[in-house]
Amino acid sequence: MAAHALVRDTPGRVLLVEPVHGATWLLPGGAVEPDEAPRAACARELREELGADLRVGRLLVLDWVAPRPGLGEGLMLVYDGGTLAGEPRLPPEELRDWRWVAPEDVPCLADAELARRVAAALGAAASGAVAELETWGSGE
Repeated sequence: MAAHALVRDTPGRVLLVEPVHGATWLLPGGAVEPDEAPRAACARELREELGADLRVGRLLVLDWVAPRPGLGEGLMLVYDGGTLAGEPRLPPEELRDWRWVAPEDVPCLADAELARRVAAALGAAASGAVAELETWGSGE
């Protein structure tokens, strides 16, 4: 299980981070540790990755991810991370880079799964709903 946050700046761009380990851009956040609540994990990851104590808001996306070769099924949660003023801190042991990305440009940088999750999170934030997704091997 992983807990991530949709963090935006004042113009409404989305914050994406590039982890040191891995070849894809992500929303800030990460794995939920044993005996840790998902919301607490998200807040911890935001402090570690961004150097900011952001209020973790309501749940925006619940995405069940089907098992893949070498991996069991997973649950990806996306919370509303609110607005970040200024630049995040980059811990060199965790993050290689970060970018503010216009919502329509997320698919240019992120893989299809993340782009779908970000679009669902933005829609849920605007509507007041929670998006429930299922991600199968094809990213659908």
